[in-house]
Amino acid sequence: MKPRAFSLDPSRLTPTRPLSYISWRYGVCLVGALALSLVSAWAQTTVAGRPSAIETLGIWLPFILRGFVLNLLMSFAAMALATVLGIGLGLMQISLLRPIRAPSRFITHLLRNSPWLVILFAIMYLLPAEVRLPGGVKILLPDWAKATVAFALPVMGNISEIVRGAVLSIPTGQWESAEGLAFTRSQTLRWIILPQCIRRAIPPWMNWYALLTLSTPMASIFSVHEAVANAQAGMEAAGARPDLLFPFYLFLLCLFFAYIYPIALWTRKLERQYAV
Repeated sequence: MKPRAFSLDPSRLTPTRPLSYISWRYGVCLVGALALSLVSAWAQTTVAGRPSAIETLGIWLPFILRGFVLNLLMSFAAMALATVLGIGLGLMQISLLRPIRAPSRFITHLLRNSPWLVILFAIMYLLPAEVRLPGGVKILLPDWAKATVAFALPVMGNISEIVRGAVLSIPTGQWESAEGLAFTRSQTLRWIILPQCIRRAIPPWMNWYALLTLSTPMASIFSVHEAVANAQAGMEAAGARPDLLFPFYLFLLCLFFAYIYPIALWTRKLERQYAV
Protein backbone atom coordinates (compact mmCIF):
# COMPACT_ATOMS: atom_id res chain seq x y z
CA MET A 1 0.00 0.00 0.00
CA LYS A 2 1.36 3.37 -0.97
CA PRO A 3 1.83 5.58 2.09
CA ARG A 4 -0.14 8.79 2.18
CA ALA A 5 1.89 11.95 1.77
CA PHE A 6 1.80 14.30 4.74
CA SER A 7 1.67 18.04 4.25
CA LEU A 8 1.21 20.76 6.80
CA ASP A 9 -1.83 22.68 5.67
CA PRO A 10 -2.46 25.77 7.82
CA SER A 11 -6.13 25.67 6.93
CA ARG A 12 -6.40 22.35 8.78
CA LEU A 13 -4.88 23.73 11.97
CA THR A 14 -8.25 24.71 13.38
CA PRO A 15 -10.10 23.70 16.55
CA THR A 16 -12.04 20.47 16.38
CA ARG A 17 -15.23 22.37 17.18
CA PRO A 18 -16.36 24.80 14.50
CA LEU A 19 -16.91 28.47 15.27
CA SER A 20 -20.62 28.11 14.61
CA TYR A 21 -20.82 25.61 17.48
CA ILE A 22 -19.04 28.03 19.81
CA SER A 23 -21.28 30.93 18.81
CA TRP A 24 -24.43 28.86 19.37
CA ARG A 25 -23.14 27.70 22.76
CA TYR A 26 -22.42 31.24 23.95
CA GLY A 27 -25.73 32.49 22.58
CA VAL A 28 -27.71 29.74 24.29
CA CYS A 29 -25.99 30.46 27.61
CA LEU A 30 -26.76 34.16 27.31
CA VAL A 31 -30.40 33.63 26.34
CA GLY A 32 -30.72 31.11 29.18
CA ALA A 33 -29.44 33.68 31.66
CA LEU A 34 -31.95 36.20 30.31
CA ALA A 35 -34.79 33.67 30.71
CA LEU A 36 -33.75 32.88 34.29
CA SER A 37 -33.61 36.57 35.14
CA LEU A 38 -37.11 37.09 33.75
CA VAL A 39 -38.47 34.14 35.71
CA SER A 40 -36.78 35.40 38.88
CA ALA A 41 -38.16 38.90 38.34
CA TRP A 42 -41.62 37.49 37.69
CA ALA A 43 -41.43 35.53 40.96
CA GLN A 44 -40.60 38.74 42.82
CA THR A 45 -43.71 40.49 41.53
CA THR A 46 -45.88 40.44 44.62
CA VAL A 47 -47.98 43.59 44.15
CA ALA A 48 -51.40 42.79 42.73
CA GLY A 49 -52.22 44.57 39.50
CA ARG A 50 -48.61 45.47 38.76
CA PRO A 51 -47.22 44.07 35.48
CA SER A 52 -44.46 41.52 35.76
CA ALA A 53 -40.94 42.08 34.47
CA ILE A 54 -41.73 40.06 31.32
CA GLU A 55 -44.79 42.18 30.59
CA THR A 56 -42.90 45.40 31.30
CA LEU A 57 -40.05 44.41 29.01
CA GLY A 58 -42.55 43.48 26.30
CA ILE A 59 -44.21 46.88 26.60
CA TRP A 60 -40.94 48.78 26.24
CA LEU A 61 -39.36 46.41 23.71
CA PRO A 62 -40.23 48.49 20.58
CA PHE A 63 -38.91 51.61 22.31
CA ILE A 64 -35.62 49.89 23.16
CA LEU A 65 -35.24 48.46 19.66
CA ARG A 66 -35.83 51.92 18.19
CA GLY A 67 -32.94 53.16 20.30
CA PHE A 68 -30.79 50.25 19.12
CA VAL A 69 -31.40 51.33 15.53
CA LEU A 70 -29.92 54.70 16.49
CA ASN A 71 -26.89 52.89 17.92
CA LEU A 72 -26.39 51.18 14.56
CA LEU A 73 -26.93 54.42 12.66
CA MET A 74 -24.27 56.18 14.76
CA SER A 75 -21.86 53.28 14.30
CA PHE A 76 -22.32 53.26 10.50
CA ALA A 77 -21.90 57.03 10.16
CA ALA A 78 -18.95 57.22 12.57
CA MET A 79 -17.15 54.32 10.88
CA ALA A 80 -17.65 55.81 7.42
CA LEU A 81 -16.31 59.18 8.59
CA ALA A 82 -13.41 57.57 10.44
CA THR A 83 -12.50 55.42 7.43
CA VAL A 84 -12.38 58.29 4.96
CA LEU A 85 -10.43 60.61 7.27
CA GLY A 86 -8.24 57.80 8.63
CA ILE A 87 -7.10 56.70 5.17
CA GLY A 88 -6.13 60.26 4.33
CA LEU A 89 -4.33 60.70 7.63
CA GLY A 90 -2.54 57.37 7.21
CA LEU A 91 -1.29 58.31 3.76
CA MET A 92 -0.07 61.63 5.15
CA GLN A 93 1.99 59.69 7.70
CA ILE A 94 4.03 58.05 4.93
CA SER A 95 4.53 61.29 3.03
CA LEU A 96 8.09 62.17 2.03
CA LEU A 97 7.51 65.76 3.17
CA ARG A 98 8.26 66.26 6.83
CA PRO A 99 5.85 69.25 7.26
CA ILE A 100 3.04 66.86 6.29
CA ARG A 101 4.33 63.71 7.99
CA ALA A 102 5.09 65.17 11.43
CA PRO A 103 1.69 66.81 12.17
CA SER A 104 -0.20 63.78 10.88
CA ARG A 105 1.76 61.48 13.20
CA PHE A 106 1.08 63.80 16.13
CA ILE A 107 -2.66 63.85 15.40
CA THR A 108 -2.70 60.06 15.00
CA HIS A 109 -1.00 59.39 18.32
CA LEU A 110 -3.10 62.04 20.06
CA LEU A 111 -6.37 60.46 18.96
CA ARG A 112 -5.19 56.88 19.56
CA ASN A 113 -4.06 57.57 23.13
CA SER A 114 -6.91 59.80 24.32
CA PRO A 115 -9.82 58.38 26.36
CA TRP A 116 -12.98 58.06 24.31
CA LEU A 117 -15.08 59.56 27.09
CA VAL A 118 -12.87 62.67 27.25
CA ILE A 119 -13.18 63.12 23.48
CA LEU A 120 -16.95 62.68 23.77
CA PHE A 121 -17.24 65.36 26.45
CA ALA A 122 -15.00 67.74 24.48
CA ILE A 123 -16.92 67.38 21.22
CA MET A 124 -20.35 67.58 22.85
CA TYR A 125 -19.48 70.85 24.58
CA LEU A 126 -17.34 72.42 21.84
CA LEU A 127 -19.57 71.84 18.82
CA PRO A 128 -22.49 74.27 18.58
CA ALA A 129 -26.10 73.20 18.42
CA GLU A 130 -26.44 74.76 14.96
CA VAL A 131 -24.19 76.03 12.20
CA ARG A 132 -25.05 79.17 10.24
CA LEU A 133 -24.05 79.22 6.59
CA PRO A 134 -23.91 82.25 4.30
CA GLY A 135 -27.36 83.22 3.14
CA GLY A 136 -29.00 82.57 6.49
CA VAL A 137 -29.07 78.79 6.13
CA LYS A 138 -29.04 76.95 9.45
CA ILE A 139 -27.83 73.39 9.90
CA LEU A 140 -28.89 71.78 13.15
CA LEU A 141 -26.43 69.53 14.95
CA PRO A 142 -28.40 67.19 17.22
CA ASP A 143 -26.69 65.47 20.10
CA TRP A 144 -26.54 62.13 18.30
CA ALA A 145 -24.72 63.75 15.36
CA LYS A 146 -22.15 65.36 17.65
CA ALA A 147 -21.68 62.04 19.45
CA THR A 148 -21.12 60.38 16.08
CA VAL A 149 -18.30 62.82 15.31
CA ALA A 150 -16.81 62.16 18.75
CA PHE A 151 -16.82 58.39 18.24
CA ALA A 152 -15.26 58.77 14.79
CA LEU A 153 -12.18 60.66 16.01
CA PRO A 154 -10.39 57.91 18.03
CA VAL A 155 -11.25 55.31 15.41
CA MET A 156 -9.84 57.64 12.76
CA GLY A 157 -6.50 57.67 14.58
CA ASN A 158 -6.41 53.88 14.75
CA ILE A 159 -7.37 53.45 11.09
CA SER A 160 -4.59 55.90 10.21
CA GLU A 161 -2.13 53.64 12.00
CA ILE A 162 -3.60 50.56 10.28
CA VAL A 163 -3.08 52.17 6.87
CA ARG A 164 0.47 53.22 7.72
CA GLY A 165 1.36 49.75 8.99
CA ALA A 166 -0.24 48.01 6.00
CA VAL A 167 1.68 50.16 3.52
CA LEU A 168 4.99 49.67 5.31
CA SER A 169 4.43 45.90 5.47
CA ILE A 170 4.61 45.64 1.67
CA PRO A 171 8.12 44.53 0.62
CA THR A 172 10.30 47.37 -0.61
CA GLY A 173 11.10 45.35 -3.71
CA GLN A 174 7.67 46.19 -5.09
CA TRP A 175 8.38 49.90 -4.75
CA GLU A 176 11.69 49.43 -6.55
CA SER A 177 10.11 47.38 -9.33
CA ALA A 178 7.42 49.99 -9.87
CA GLU A 179 10.06 52.70 -9.96
CA GLY A 180 11.94 50.71 -12.58
CA LEU A 181 8.74 50.64 -14.67
CA ALA A 182 8.58 54.46 -14.52
CA PHE A 183 5.62 54.53 -12.12
CA THR A 184 5.28 57.66 -10.03
CA ARG A 185 4.87 57.36 -6.25
CA SER A 186 1.15 58.13 -6.43
CA GLN A 187 0.66 55.58 -9.24
CA THR A 188 2.57 52.95 -7.25
CA LEU A 189 0.36 53.58 -4.21
CA ARG A 190 -2.87 53.53 -6.19
CA TRP A 191 -2.30 50.55 -8.46
CA ILE A 192 0.19 48.32 -6.62
CA ILE A 193 0.49 49.02 -2.89
CA LEU A 194 -3.01 49.97 -1.71
CA PRO A 195 -4.82 47.02 -3.39
CA GLN A 196 -2.58 44.67 -1.41
CA CYS A 197 -3.20 46.63 1.79
CA ILE A 198 -6.96 46.09 1.64
CA ARG A 199 -6.77 42.42 2.61
CA ARG A 200 -4.37 43.19 5.45
CA ALA A 201 -6.48 46.05 6.78
CA ILE A 202 -9.96 44.48 6.67
CA PRO A 203 -9.71 42.31 9.85
CA PRO A 204 -8.46 45.13 12.13
CA TRP A 205 -10.95 47.48 10.49
CA MET A 206 -13.77 45.10 11.45
CA ASN A 207 -12.41 44.86 15.00
CA TRP A 208 -12.53 48.62 15.36
CA TYR A 209 -16.06 48.73 13.98
CA ALA A 210 -17.17 46.23 16.63
CA LEU A 211 -15.46 48.27 19.34
CA LEU A 212 -17.05 51.45 18.01
CA THR A 213 -20.52 49.91 18.10
CA LEU A 214 -20.00 48.75 21.68
CA SER A 215 -18.95 52.30 22.64
CA THR A 216 -22.06 54.05 21.28
CA PRO A 217 -24.06 53.55 24.55
CA MET A 218 -21.77 56.18 26.11
CA ALA A 219 -23.91 58.72 24.24
CA SER A 220 -26.67 58.06 26.79
CA ILE A 221 -24.72 60.31 29.18
CA PHE A 222 -25.89 63.25 27.07
CA SER A 223 -29.50 62.07 26.81
CA VAL A 224 -29.13 60.63 23.33
CA HIS A 225 -32.10 58.31 22.90
CA GLU A 226 -30.23 55.13 22.04
CA ALA A 227 -30.91 51.65 23.42
CA VAL A 228 -29.45 52.07 26.91
CA ALA A 229 -31.07 55.47 27.44
CA ASN A 230 -34.44 54.15 26.27
CA ALA A 231 -34.14 51.12 28.56
CA GLN A 232 -33.39 53.41 31.51
CA ALA A 233 -36.36 55.61 30.60
CA GLY A 234 -38.59 52.53 30.49
CA MET A 235 -37.47 51.38 33.93
CA GLU A 236 -38.00 54.85 35.39
CA ALA A 237 -41.48 55.03 33.89
CA ALA A 238 -42.32 51.60 35.37
CA GLY A 239 -41.45 52.86 38.85
CA ALA A 240 -38.67 52.14 41.33
CA ARG A 241 -38.53 48.38 40.80
CA PRO A 242 -35.19 46.66 41.46
CA ASP A 243 -36.52 43.48 39.84
CA LEU A 244 -36.39 45.18 36.42
CA LEU A 245 -32.68 46.04 36.48
CA PHE A 246 -31.21 42.65 35.67
CA PRO A 247 -33.75 41.63 32.96
CA PHE A 248 -33.53 44.97 31.13
CA TYR A 249 -29.75 45.22 31.16
CA LEU A 250 -29.27 41.56 30.34
CA PHE A 251 -31.59 42.00 27.36
CA LEU A 252 -29.38 44.88 26.19
CA LEU A 253 -26.37 42.60 26.57
CA CYS A 254 -28.07 39.93 24.43
CA LEU A 255 -28.99 42.55 21.84
CA PHE A 256 -25.45 43.81 21.38
CA PHE A 257 -24.01 40.30 21.60
CA ALA A 258 -26.28 39.05 18.82
CA TYR A 259 -25.02 41.83 16.56
CA ILE A 260 -21.33 41.97 17.48
CA TYR A 261 -20.39 38.32 17.96
CA PRO A 262 -21.01 37.24 14.34
CA ILE A 263 -18.74 40.11 13.27
CA ALA A 264 -16.05 38.79 15.62
CA LEU A 265 -16.39 35.29 14.15
CA TRP A 266 -16.19 36.66 10.62
CA THR A 267 -13.10 38.67 11.54
CA ARG A 268 -11.35 35.57 12.89
CA LYS A 269 -12.23 33.66 9.73
CA LEU A 270 -10.79 36.40 7.52
CA GLU A 271 -7.63 36.57 9.62
CA ARG A 272 -7.01 32.83 9.12
CA GLN A 273 -7.90 33.00 5.44
CA TYR A 274 -5.62 35.93 4.66
CA ALA A 275 -2.82 34.50 6.78
CA VAL A 276 -2.82 31.38 4.61
